[in-house]
Amino acid sequence: MIRQYSLARDGERRLAPDFKVRELRCRDGSDTVMVDDALMLLLQCIREHFGKAVTITSGYRTAAHNAAVGGAKSSQHLLGRAADIRVQGVSVEDVAAYAESLMPDWGGVGRYPMKAGRATGWVHVDTRADKARWRG
Repeated sequence: MIRQYSLARDGERRLAPDFKVRELRCRDGSDTVMVDDALMLLLQCIREHFGKAVTITSGYRTAAHNAAVGGAKSSQHLLGRAADIRVQGVSVEDVAAYAESLMPDWGGVGRYPMKAGRATGWVHVDTRADKARWRG
């Protein structure tokens, strides 16, 4: 279920043992934060599996912010169903492989490894109904 929160009112609210509403906020300053319950379960599983903090670099996005950052027109970030994440000391491949093991027949997993012009790598995870895998 996708839920709507207010950053001002709910920012410190825990959505899972290790995640708060504010971590999924849009970086454009919007007060609205949309979050899918299944995404929180997925992120918590990743956190517990690796035993390390999961840094969310991009969660919910407003349409304007999504366009500004070059996001796909039908991005799952617009629905609160996606997060771009890093796990300190764990490779993009290892995080992505574990996420895929949790969603063998559904969900999106995108690998964005470190490369020239990209200081850090990250993994995109989302809770779409169909299965999607890609490398960016």
